[in-house]
Amino acid sequence: MNSETQEAIDYESTVGLQTAILFLLAFSVGTIFAVVLLPIMIPSLEFSLGGNSPKAFWFLSRASSFVALTLLWLSMALGLTMTNKIARVWPGVPASFAIHEYVSLLGIGFSIFHAFILLGDDYIAFTVRQILIPFTTVGYKPIEVGIGQTVFYGWAIVAFSFYIKSRIGQKTWRWVHYLSFALYAAAMYHGIFSGTDSKLSWVQYYYWISGTSILFLLIYRIMVAISTAIEKSKKAKLANQTPQ
Repeated sequence: MNSETQEAIDYESTVGLQTAILFLLAFSVGTIFAVVLLPIMIPSLEFSLGGNSPKAFWFLSRASSFVALTLLWLSMALGLTMTNKIARVWPGVPASFAIHEYVSLLGIGFSIFHAFILLGDDYIAFTVRQILIPFTTVGYKPIEVGIGQTVFYGWAIVAFSFYIKSRIGQKTWRWVHYLSFALYAAAMYHGIFSGTDSKLSWVQYYYWISGTSILFLLIYRIMVAISTAIEKSKKAKLANQTPQ
């Protein structure tokens, strides 16, 4: 089996398009029901959820934002370990790719929860239109929030590009995935500048550790690519010098 055939097998989608759509639809419907039913199911939190100074929905949104960002980080890290050949050592490229795909979809699901759970927050009072359309949240940091909304749509494009790879080709698919680096940087910006807890020490440590780890893997990936290119160039020169 040649390397091109192996690469095609390694990068074959493990989640069906219908399954992915149903999964995200279930996440969306579940979130809307949570907004409506939480105050009814948990009467002891009624004031926090719907009183004059509601906080629970905001806390749920902030907690889910860290989960979503962590899943984006994990997806990025797995993608980089596959391209720089670390994944070949453990847990293997097929397993890494499968986890990478599932994690991407799960991250989109938590991003949906992160956004729509804010419909229950009467203090900010986001509307469905403001949540769906970037840069329309005039009541609270429209630029920072809008960047986060743009990240969500970009992440969805990258994740669902798995299902049209055969139509757009391997090269275009890779270029679409390069968008992930800009998306991750934008997600960090959104979290740092729109989050009310960004001044907390543990939150700052989280951003530093996750951000620098991706930067390290990216630099290592670039070094591997340069080393591979140099090695190929040397082999080509030796092949040309070898008498026929």
